[in-house]
Amino acid sequence: MAKRDFLSISDLTRDEVVRLFDLAVRMKRRAYRETPLSGKTLAMIFAKSSTRTRVSFEVGAYQLGGQALFLSSRDIQIGRGEPIPDTARVLSRYVDGIMIRTFDHHEVEELARHATIPVINGLTDLSHPCQVLADLFTVREALGGWEGKRIAWVGDGNNMANSWLEAAEVLGFELRLACPEGFEPSREKFERACKKARVLVTEVPEEAVEGAHVVNTDVWASMGQEAEAEARRNAFKGYTVDADLMKLADPGAIFLHCLPAHRGEEVTDDVIDGRQSRVWDEAENRLHVQKALLATLMG
Repeated sequence: MAKRDFLSISDLTRDEVVRLFDLAVRMKRRAYRETPLSGKTLAMIFAKSSTRTRVSFEVGAYQLGGQALFLSSRDIQIGRGEPIPDTARVLSRYVDGIMIRTFDHHEVEELARHATIPVINGLTDLSHPCQVLADLFTVREALGGWEGKRIAWVGDGNNMANSWLEAAEVLGFELRLACPEGFEPSREKFERACKKARVLVTEVPEEAVEGAHVVNTDVWASMGQEAEAEARRNAFKGYTVDADLMKLADPGAIFLHCLPAHRGEEVTDDVIDGRQSRVWDEAENRLHVQKALLATLMG
């Protein structure tokens, strides 16, 4: 069987997303007892620090009968200039899958191109597909699905926004993104999504959130952008998701945030801790969805 990689949500079809979520439901309900990773090892390469990605993949591999190796890029030769193709070829001889969390998306593509084992994108500056899969699973769990739903994104047109565009392309839901001028998502991903779904990019958060069933945000300065934090705070004035903004959404709307949150910046305490927040379910769902992904790709 040919190896499958998961580098972006557009690597999956709509039916594959549904099947993945059906499996994740069984895993979350503890109705799945199999150990498809028995005797198998997942190598986890981290160039960016992590809480949820590391813990969910490590615990997930263990619960499926396998083990995970934490490989900081500072500690392995890739951090000292070893070519990515060489790292891919060597790891393919030792382990059964690779998850990588790094900056440059091209590095992940190159790793996948030269590895003979499945490669999973744990996050790059371009996309964060594992997180958005968990978000979609949370939407299905809370609202019954994404069909006929309007999803709003408020803030930076970052890797999360790009992965939401990919999800809209694959699943066809309506997506509205509110981003300040100069902070729009990938033009290429936007144009591709527009062919399959109703997608709007605006500079007005109220326009994006009005009538939305899901309201979604992220930090204004991601890892590696700390030097821009002050300039970004100025650019994102008016983009805080607060109670007044949430009132414009559908009465049954849910709030999502991939975490970590800068409370008081992109979201207020009363929203992230409020009755509409599904942030903690969303964080937990990283584990169940990624277990389904590991079982599908490595099992």
